[in-house]
Amino acid sequence: MKMTDKMSKGIKMKKEAVILALLLPVLPLTAQPQRLTLDDCREMALKADKDLQQARTRIEMAGYDRKIALANYFPTVSATGAYLYNNRDIALVEEFQSSMLQSAGSIMQGVMEGAAASMEEQISGAMSQAMTGTMTQLMTAIQTNPALAQEYMSSPMWQTVLGMLQKMDPSSLVQLQLPDISEPVNAIGADIDKALHPDLHNIWIGAVTVQQPVFVGGKILYSNKMAAWGEDLAQSKYDLEEAQVVLDVEQAYWQIVSIAGKKRLSESYADLLHTLESDVNASVKAGVMTESDALQIKVKANEADMLRTKATNGLTLAKMLLCQRIGLPLDSDIELADEHLDMVPLPECPRDKSLDDIYADRPETRSLELASRIYDAKAKVIRADGLPKVALTANWLVSNPNPYNGIQNTWNGGMLSAGVMVNIPLFHGLENTNKYRKARAEASLYRTQLEDAKEKIELQVTRERKTYGEALEKLSMAQAHLASAEENLRTATIGFEAGVISTSTVLSAQTTWLSAHSDCLDAGTELQMAAAALRKAEGMK
Repeated sequence: MKMTDKMSKGIKMKKEAVILALLLPVLPLTAQPQRLTLDDCREMALKADKDLQQARTRIEMAGYDRKIALANYFPTVSATGAYLYNNRDIALVEEFQSSMLQSAGSIMQGVMEGAAASMEEQISGAMSQAMTGTMTQLMTAIQTNPALAQEYMSSPMWQTVLGMLQKMDPSSLVQLQLPDISEPVNAIGADIDKALHPDLHNIWIGAVTVQQPVFVGGKILYSNKMAAWGEDLAQSKYDLEEAQVVLDVEQAYWQIVSIAGKKRLSESYADLLHTLESDVNASVKAGVMTESDALQIKVKANEADMLRTKATNGLTLAKMLLCQRIGLPLDSDIELADEHLDMVPLPECPRDKSLDDIYADRPETRSLELASRIYDAKAKVIRADGLPKVALTANWLVSNPNPYNGIQNTWNGGMLSAGVMVNIPLFHGLENTNKYRKARAEASLYRTQLEDAKEKIELQVTRERKTYGEALEKLSMAQAHLASAEENLRTATIGFEAGVISTSTVLSAQTTWLSAHSDCLDAGTELQMAAAALRKAEGMK
């Protein structure tokens, strides 16, 4: 029976082992925290900071402004198109003159026919008179010559000729044949009248214009300088915000390192006190120590547990602040590269810099100097508005109707025109003068602010250097105090184990060691922060 129970138990254990082996690959692995160095935190903060993103956008905008100002050196080319509708047409002649032109052929035909009739009447009368006189002269000549008179007057043929002459109508001999010109001349007049009534109801115009500035009083030159300095100014403002972001991240980083060290310190202290509490309780049971000693140790152990809890919560909050600065979710599990160090490492010693180099590297002084330059150039730009301006211009114009060969409803072949434009401002209530004076005053204001900023920077650098020196000295003293506290704790522990030192003395030694170790962590953190502040004050990245 016992063997059966053992066998069933063995089979059951094997089944459980097999099930556990099958489930192990399915069980999720514990997520590893994201390890970050100080350089990683800096880079992530520079990418995630919203103010820096806006500053980068302002730099981009300033670059576009510089390109816009550069475009003023080049000619301006524009194309223009227009359409105009007129509800009334234009007439170059009166309505009476228009009707005269349209019936010019009929009028001319009537005048010509009247003139021809008058000419026929005059010619007919003249011919009648001429024939009568001729007949009279002929008859007289015949009658004065008896031989001719006898021969012709008695001749039948002559009698017949005389009879025909006497019956002839001179007007029938004059027949003027005039062509009919009314229709062609009317058509010509209608064409002329149409030309004098151009169809201007629909007007189309197209033009290509080119303008090249030649002289504008230096406005283009100083505008380009202003745009270039504006881009440098945007970069200086970015550098200022970048330095502040780097300082904040470094302070948050070393704050976490300090709190993590204190957390480990509180855990070690709590473990030490709990161990001591166990030993004291054993001694109390053995009758070597009293209940008072045990209660004293227990109170200190409880205080150590509370200190550990505070350090844990403080570390969590500090990491959340760092995650917010570097753009990670607040609940991200991160681990800093220096988080597990027992002591905060020493920072790189900042090199000494002259004040002139500091002024050149500080974004504030660069910004104020660039601002004064910009307003000096602005004053010159405003002054250029009061100077003459010269520009070359050329135009290519096409239109419909075409005015170059009469006025025709067709597109013309285009017309090129070129010339020089000169603009001379004369008077506008002293507006430019007052603007110029205002810009000069603003430039003077920024120069004054620059001098004030240099004085404040000098004071800041002096203060940060002294703060760094004090933090370095404080760290040295804290390290010496920690060495003494560790030696004191070591001897107190040996004496307590030997039974020659009281519990209160051991607790005092442990408290002193904890305080010294905590002071050493604070001094190291303070030195790191002082070094970061000094680098920022001296304009170093």
